[in-house]
Amino acid sequence: MQRSIAVATAASPETYVVDKTHSEVSFQVRHMLSKTRGRFTDFEGVIQVDAIHPESSSVEFRVRSASVDSDLEQRDQHLRSADFFDAERHPEVVFRSDRVRPLGEDRYEVTGTLSLRGVVKRITLPVSYLGAARDPWGGNRAGFSTSITLNRKDFGMVWNQALDHGGFVLGDQVWVTIELEAIRQSLAA
Repeated sequence: MQRSIAVATAASPETYVVDKTHSEVSFQVRHMLSKTRGRFTDFEGVIQVDAIHPESSSVEFRVRSASVDSDLEQRDQHLRSADFFDAERHPEVVFRSDRVRPLGEDRYEVTGTLSLRGVVKRITLPVSYLGAARDPWGGNRAGFSTSITLNRKDFGMVWNQALDHGGFVLGDQVWVTIELEAIRQSLAA
């Protein structure tokens, strides 16, 4: 039997706000022979959950591109530059859903637009609902997870450097993983 996204028996829809301190936005990209990992430290999101009609649910998620962190400041400065995220001209990466399709067994396809570096593309995210729990402070939380592979060149990130023995420093594919814990907002103002 499929679990419901609803945490409580409250009327649908319910609004959840991403808890940044218990969530993660990370990525990997091929660097010569291995993969380099990074994350974003500043992001926010609102998830509207309609447990009765899940297809009416929605999400809007924003990432501050200047918050990229790969554990090396020189590399992070390059990632913030016009060669990659162009954070000064494009301070946010934004995903807005326009369709949610339940697939069963706590899995969903969430389709919408991804705006990255001035390029807008339609993408579909495979989302897993990780469950719900009441926290020790009386709040209700829900967890969601998604992973997607994007081609950085599709978003104008074409910088690379040829290697003497052939090939390039960076791969084109970027593996993005998002793990979200979100807090249900109370109906009281």
